[in-house]
Amino acid sequence: MTRCDPVTLEILRGAIRAAQAEMEALIERTAMSAFIREKKDFYTAVFDADGVMAVGSNVPVFGDVCGPVFRDFPPDAMGPGDVYWYNDCYGSRGAVSHSNDQVFIAPVFHGGRRVAFVMGWAHFADIGGLRPGSISPDATEIFHEGVIIPPTRLIEAGRMNEAAMAIFLRNSRWPRAAQGDTRAMLASVALGVTRMAEVAARFGAEVLADGLQQLLTRTEAQVRARLREVFAVGTHRFTDRIDTDGHGSGPIALRLALTRTEDDRFILDASETDDQSPGPVNFLMNPDVPGMALGLFFLGGDPAQVTNAGGPRALDEVRLREGSLLQPRFPAALGMRGLTMMRFLATLNGLVAVAGGEAPAAHAAYVIILLRGTAAGRPFLMSDGIGVGYGARPFADGTDAVYFVAQENYPVEFLEGEYPIRLRRYGVHRDSGGPGRFRGGCGIVREYEVMAEEAVLAVRVDGVTCPPWGVAGGQSGRPGRAVVNPGTARERLLAPLSDGNRLVRGDVLLLETGGGGGHGHPFDRPAGAVRDDVADGFVSAEAAARDYGVVLSADGTLDLAATDALRGGSRVVGAAFHRGEYADVLG
Repeated sequence: MTRCDPVTLEILRGAIRAAQAEMEALIERTAMSAFIREKKDFYTAVFDADGVMAVGSNVPVFGDVCGPVFRDFPPDAMGPGDVYWYNDCYGSRGAVSHSNDQVFIAPVFHGGRRVAFVMGWAHFADIGGLRPGSISPDATEIFHEGVIIPPTRLIEAGRMNEAAMAIFLRNSRWPRAAQGDTRAMLASVALGVTRMAEVAARFGAEVLADGLQQLLTRTEAQVRARLREVFAVGTHRFTDRIDTDGHGSGPIALRLALTRTEDDRFILDASETDDQSPGPVNFLMNPDVPGMALGLFFLGGDPAQVTNAGGPRALDEVRLREGSLLQPRFPAALGMRGLTMMRFLATLNGLVAVAGGEAPAAHAAYVIILLRGTAAGRPFLMSDGIGVGYGARPFADGTDAVYFVAQENYPVEFLEGEYPIRLRRYGVHRDSGGPGRFRGGCGIVREYEVMAEEAVLAVRVDGVTCPPWGVAGGQSGRPGRAVVNPGTARERLLAPLSDGNRLVRGDVLLLETGGGGGHGHPFDRPAGAVRDDVADGFVSAEAAARDYGVVLSADGTLDLAATDALRGGSRVVGAAFHRGEYADVLG
């Protein structure tokens, strides 16, 4: 007999979502480091009493987060007031995929019974390692990327493990910020415990347990139903590539295959992906991630649904090859895995597209820079993640200037007030969005003037050699770049994935981020929409004529006769995908 009726289930879902949002608001308001407080690189989640994620943030990178803790600390031995902590990537099978991310988990009890777990997760600015920021394109092993914390009971029955915390803080170049961020995370987890205990008291432990199970079952059933709609029986394949690992390797291919068997099993096979890299672009992917990402893709637009472990359960098997880019062997470096993760998500979109589903075109991978130096006698670290263009959808343009999910680009006022830089320019990277019936999203232009005496820059830009693909006649997005002192005799183009780039006072860094691919042939975009794109700064007049066949007069009005002449000529027949040229299979 179902203990949680449909109406109660929706109220329960809303109550948990509210608790989750409150946990996240507390982190945002109390964390010390900019990457958490301003960038909002943090997540929360609620798990059932067995540690299965029932309500999570809309982020497709979670794996089995609780399992690593349970291997060392059996759930039945846990008690009220306990908090567990880790950042061990290999020990968690990629539930954490680079070491800066710290996970805090606490059990929730009601009436002496364990009824749930809550989690807070955030990117800490510096945890030691080779260079300030603990992430560097120079890293070749995970030991270069900071201190590794195995699953640890940080708080037992309300009492802090001060020795463990002291070891962690001693490994950070900015221990006060790390301490403040830890306190923010612990406060968030404590709030989550309180709110979930209130939920259990309101609905009862049995109703809560049944409701969480129903949310999991509902997500699994709906994702499987969508998989059946999109993927016919047989095997569907797609290959995409990252540019380089910064150490001489690349392009590096991600090869995915999704098979639907006659007996309706779904198997995701990534075993043909290229070997792991010497550089830090390896993505130690937890086996739950593909199903989590597909679940978010299929259900993410429905506000009545939640992201949870039902998505991974919809895939019957995930095959990974040890020693590959998606399952590297210890101690391979992982710090720059974000670009590979983003390309993996685009590769899943490609799988949906080749199967006939309505997938968006490929998105660019968000850009990371780390500027480190000394100003006014004090060391500083500016970790800046900059938004890019996302792929056009079958029904709308791609999103412009997005970092990742709910995370944000730093405001100008914050950057200039916090760091020794002046932002000379900040806007849309014109012409970066892939041309199409629906335009790919545009990236960002930022121009930083260095005000410190001397600094060292690390930069991560992908999609230069292998830009994000367009689909259904749409063209690929245009790449980004990093240039020092543009337009002067001292101009130099930086390697897209590099560290040790020395800058001095007065140097100017021009950073242009890439755009997403287009969807549909560009000549099918209404001429008025192209005219508006030019007026709004997304497309230049030259690109309007070259890519869209739309001619504008000097005053910005449409030249209909010239446009008809251009568009009436022979158009390139679009194959399935486009990256520099049209092709049915991306090489």
